[in-house]
Amino acid sequence: MSLFSELVLASHNAGKLKELQAMLGAQVRVRSIGEFSTVEPEETGLSFVENAILKARHAARISGLPALADDSGLAVDALGGAPGIYSARYAGGAGDAANNAKLLEVLRDVPDEQRTAQFVCALALVRHADDPLPILCEGLWHGSILHAARGEHGFGYDPLFWVPERECSSAELPPAEKNQLSHRARAMAQLRARLGL
Repeated sequence: MSLFSELVLASHNAGKLKELQAMLGAQVRVRSIGEFSTVEPEETGLSFVENAILKARHAARISGLPALADDSGLAVDALGGAPGIYSARYAGGAGDAANNAKLLEVLRDVPDEQRTAQFVCALALVRHADDPLPILCEGLWHGSILHAARGEHGFGYDPLFWVPERECSSAELPPAEKNQLSHRARAMAQLRARLGL
């Protein structure tokens, strides 16, 4: 696929925009969907990949530009992959602390060896809204769920996610190190390779 001079990110998150711009480099200008619309698409997919494609197509349709979207979350093996695509809304949209509290409660009696989990990131890049061949990249970050929160960095489930290769929680990692190890970093590395960056 030829390199784009600009694309739109299907997110209003300024942190994601900055992170993505840094990962793609100066040769690609990344614009926020917020420049074009505040309307969010309904995430009606049943998987991270489906929701990423839905968001990318929506952003491309509104902006007229190639679009990149990610859908990510936490999949806990003992819960059949939950909270999964509902990770951000696991406690009914009450925020990170409520989501973490609910997860700890649900896993209260689950022993350590059955608390395995992975963060998942699905990226979808479309050249236009009806692109029949979206580029799809997926990153997985394997770990397990702690019994209590640890660390001050990150967001979401980071304080509960144990990173075995670093022997700490994701929230105890310096942000720069997390951004090299994370599910999003792994998916972005695949995307950069696919785009020849």
